Amino acid sequence: MNNLDNDEKELLDSFEKNEWRSVKDLKKRKLELEESARATIRKDKRVNIRISERDLKELQKIALREGLPYQTLISSILHKYVNKAQAE
Repeated sequence: MNNLDNDEKELLDSFEKNEWRSVKDLKKRKLELEESARATIRKDKRVNIRISERDLKELQKIALREGLPYQTLISSILHKYVNKAQAE
């Protein structure tokens, strides 16, 4: 197991710590996630916003680390925020 990369080691460590939980209704959860993915991917509206140059540069750095276009990262952040707000 010495040939594992850092991500693989982290996953293995998490599994060995018994941090993983089974999904009770896997079929239902899979459908929910698929619908969420479709809604996230569907880009049918355009929004123009003004943000600070510093924030934009930081978002671009994060997106680069994540391997995403920065607009996709911003859309993802907004999507997560909206869904969290709806759940409360």
